[in-house]
Amino acid sequence: MRYFTTNRVRRWRRRWMPKAFVAVAAIVCLARIAPAQTAFYAAPESLLAGAPGSLVRQEPMDGAPLGASTYRVLYRSTGLNGRPIFVSGVVIVPQGAPPPGGRPIVAWAHPTSGIVPRCAPSLAIFLFQQIQGLRSMIARGFVVAATDYPGLGTPGPHPYLVGESEGRAVLDIVRAARSLLRAGEGKDFTVWGHSQGGQAALFAGMLASAYAPELRLLGVAAAAPATDLAKLMSDDINSIGGKNITAMTLWSWHRVYGAAIDNMVDPRAMAAIDRLAQECIEGPFDLIVRQRTGRPLEQYFLTVQDPTKAEPWRSLLEQNSTGVLSPEIPIFLAQGTNDQIIQPVVTRAYMDKLCKAGSKVRMVMLPGIGHGRAAQASTMAAVNWLTDRFAGKTPPDDCVR
Repeated sequence: MRYFTTNRVRRWRRRWMPKAFVAVAAIVCLARIAPAQTAFYAAPESLLAGAPGSLVRQEPMDGAPLGASTYRVLYRSTGLNGRPIFVSGVVIVPQGAPPPGGRPIVAWAHPTSGIVPRCAPSLAIFLFQQIQGLRSMIARGFVVAATDYPGLGTPGPHPYLVGESEGRAVLDIVRAARSLLRAGEGKDFTVWGHSQGGQAALFAGMLASAYAPELRLLGVAAAAPATDLAKLMSDDINSIGGKNITAMTLWSWHRVYGAAIDNMVDPRAMAAIDRLAQECIEGPFDLIVRQRTGRPLEQYFLTVQDPTKAEPWRSLLEQNSTGVLSPEIPIFLAQGTNDQIIQPVVTRAYMDKLCKAGSKVRMVMLPGIGHGRAAQASTMAAVNWLTDRFAGKTPPDDCVR
């Protein structure tokens, strides 16, 4: 969920837009004409046969830092109904021969980019800038595997904030990455994600031992993760960002789970919700566009006072909120003190839950940082923490025992 507070958007707009109108207009236009889906993302059902994480196809991409090789990949995963599905993503492999035993792999789980297929990060113009810490990770010899999640790139709808779906896709792109040239078939991996990607990273940690027992998960890092979805929806429902998140969740879950929204949403709001569902989020310019698109929701939106108490939404929100991980998996959490989307008290509460379950948790609080910059502000702390996990160092623990 890559959202900024209204005041921050206004300050940014006042400071930069008058000086860079031409450049801004050009970039906005580029965002609107980002590369369309090609035949690469469409595969016949006959190719679904195969193990989760096995590659269907790959193609080279340009632009990665430090001369790394980049591949757009299409791989097999498991859908919510237990049936095989195709998922797309990107894998970046450093130069040179892999070490004995293969390269360490970092799975990057991206924040909200949208909920329709054309919003896949693998189609984004600024893909490599979006992966926080990419240059440092490549310089340290890590393979970086970045899933699009189901329904982004591949046919939708995207199961937005559906933890099991995201977690499987994260684990399966690690499997896919191992088979690429110079990756070396390493089994050691970590996961690093922000916002929606923080939820995906934690769910990957929850699922890893049962879903991908052949891999060795050494740690999970999450910046401003979406952990308690009921709190996320209820705390933010009156903000612009909160209305955006709720609208996307309702739109997606109506299609993914068949959950009826007629008794939740004012009919006059549906046109704006449908338009929001078609808009992608790659940067702050897109947030300004979404702010305008979502303006009607300020007048008409929900017909219930508390959507978190209405079924089936209450049960679905609980089902997709993160639980604890195996205590053997160390965890890194980063949280901005000025975050208006993921409240600091919610991340603190999740840390307490992990600590009570026996996890070793490193918590990094980020003074003055809001939601959109949580991953950027914690990047080097996270990458250094991930590096130590691959090096076998004893994980730090901020839990009070």
